[in-house]
Amino acid sequence: MIRVLHSVSNMDRGGIETMLMNFYRHIDREQIQFDFLANKPDKGDYDEEIKEMGGNIFVTPGYMNYKAYLSYMTDLFKEHPEYKIIHTHNGSLMIYALQSAKKNNIPVRIAHAHATAVPVGLKNELKKIIRPLIKYVATDYWGCSNAAGEFYFSKRRWNNANELIHNAIAVDDFTFNESKRAEIRRQYGLSDKFVVGNVGRLAPQKNQKKLIEVFSILHKIRPDSHLVIIGTGELEQKLKQQVAQLGLTDSVTFTGVLSNVNEWYSAFDVFAMTSIYEGLPVVAIEAQAADLPCVLTNTITPEVKITENMRFLGLNDDAQTWAKSILELQTNNRVARESELKNAGYDIQSEAKRMQNLYLDLYSKVNER
Repeated sequence: MIRVLHSVSNMDRGGIETMLMNFYRHIDREQIQFDFLANKPDKGDYDEEIKEMGGNIFVTPGYMNYKAYLSYMTDLFKEHPEYKIIHTHNGSLMIYALQSAKKNNIPVRIAHAHATAVPVGLKNELKKIIRPLIKYVATDYWGCSNAAGEFYFSKRRWNNANELIHNAIAVDDFTFNESKRAEIRRQYGLSDKFVVGNVGRLAPQKNQKKLIEVFSILHKIRPDSHLVIIGTGELEQKLKQQVAQLGLTDSVTFTGVLSNVNEWYSAFDVFAMTSIYEGLPVVAIEAQAADLPCVLTNTITPEVKITENMRFLGLNDDAQTWAKSILELQTNNRVARESELKNAGYDIQSEAKRMQNLYLDLYSKVNER
């Protein structure tokens, strides 16, 4: 059995973490086993499931004290000589895990690009500086989209040595289900509402502040509309305050973390994302699997578009324009989209098999590195 060490923030229900769990559940764990290197001390939503599937979770001291981090990593690799592959998912900060792995002679060091921008702000200036240095410590370059790969590794390097890994899902789990739609809408008092949905961390990158501004205009046009935001994050209280200040408390639902998000896509009427940037958001793939009309920011790569019922708008487009587009895309005719998603490469069964074979191939060449 090959054990692959994944460097993450922690295993909460974020987009990257959910993607990893999709692959973890569907690989042959008699051949490939995942372990996780968490760089935050907080317990993750997926921790128990990981342990049940035979995975280990290691918690580092974090990046703020690089000396302590490097010492921890050195001890970890000494105690676990079975690690020949490290797979990193930490944005620009993946350089820390990659550099530590290089110092400890780990032969396969995968840098995986999941975004197309670095957040604006003083504390993120370091990320901009170190991002170009990743190529000196990684051995393999993977990405969720061509746009993400080019952003992190340069167009030339990505074109010469890339591995596009689709953010695949269990497509059949997300297929539109009329009975689940009726059940959820009845349970939450949404049966007679026009429901706009959003799924994601409540964080600056996801920009739900803009979405709430859009919804305030939409609600004036359609008083029967209701916004549902699924997820948690550091901006939750600020977003709830914004909703209250706009007088929309009765028309906006914050659900927190849910285990049946796949069923909620059937309950929504339109899916909206006002993210400042993304790599290739798995939630937009999930929404399309449910044949849900989508309105997304044009900062998201057009590679995400699989079905025709999707529209891209600018971050600077006014709330009136966004509201109008959301209303125009509503439809009462939801159909099966399994074949389109699978043909586009987003079926987890086939993608997990491909990832498994990539690991096996890399491991077989370890002695050559």
